[in-house]
Amino acid sequence: MVLENITSQSASVDAPLVSLNKWLAQADISDVTAWRWRKKGWLKTVNINGRLYLTAAAIREFIDRAEHNEFAKTHKAPSRTEVQS
Repeated sequence: MVLENITSQSASVDAPLVSLNKWLAQADISDVTAWRWRKKGWLKTVNINGRLYLTAAAIREFIDRAEHNEFAKTHKAPSRTEVQS
C-alpha cells in the first residue's frame, strides 16, 4: 500500500527538488518512517539551510529499489528457550 502511494504521488514530480515534508504528506508516510529510511540509506536527501529536500533522481531510485523488493526482509520469529529451574 505504501509503495502505491509513493508511486502515484511521485509520478507527478517534475521539480528538481521536492521538500521532504511535502513528499511525505503526499505519500502518507510518517516522519519517523522517513527518518528510519534516511538512517538506513534507503532515502537520500539534500540539506539546504537546515531543510531536507529530495531530488527527482533520489525519488526514482527509491521507487525502483522498492519495486525490486530490495528492502523486503523475511520475518524471523524468535526461538523459544527452555526455562531451567
